[in-house]
Amino acid sequence: MSSFNFITAICLSCITFITAVGCQQDKPKKPEEPNPVRRKSPTAIARALHPETNTYIKITYGQPSKRGRDIFGNIVAYNEVWRTGANETTEITTTEDIRIGGKELEAGTYSFFTIPRKDSAWTIIINSLVGQWGAFDYNKTYDVLRVEGNSRIKDKSTEIFTLQFSDIKDDSTNIVMEWDHTVVKVPITFIEKDSTSP
Repeated sequence: MSSFNFITAICLSCITFITAVGCQQDKPKKPEEPNPVRRKSPTAIARALHPETNTYIKITYGQPSKRGRDIFGNIVAYNEVWRTGANETTEITTTEDIRIGGKELEAGTYSFFTIPRKDSAWTIIINSLVGQWGAFDYNKTYDVLRVEGNSRIKDKSTEIFTLQFSDIKDDSTNIVMEWDHTVVKVPITFIEKDSTSP
């Protein structure tokens, strides 16, 4: 090999090495895999079972926290449709027909919206369009029923939004929602099946 070719080969090798090192330095490092993301508002489930009618009701909802904020009239607007929790729209499932607020609801799974009111009963909305995020795509066309839920103000504040069933008595129970200083109660009635029906 001539001295020219030898020097040329060495120069090309150096250039290749420098270029490779430079590229490695410019390439960002792959970030470490993050820990699983935890939602600020965890998912919760309220359940009720009525043995006499074999009715099982389940409500799945997100549990936001107050965190020092004024909730109703501020974080949650009055007179506007609310998802009734956080994250996905709250959903209610019943295995048998029931009455909610005096109106009959067929067995199935539904979205559960509310309209908070300042000085009067809340509007409770049962809507057939499920799988929504929040109330952004709420469509009144899919409303199955609307009823009223009695609301009251209490002295002690509830930090975490809680939705639960009160004790089952005979053929009835209540959905009870609590957050901040507000409590809302919605009556549920279990429907006895006609023993003569097939």
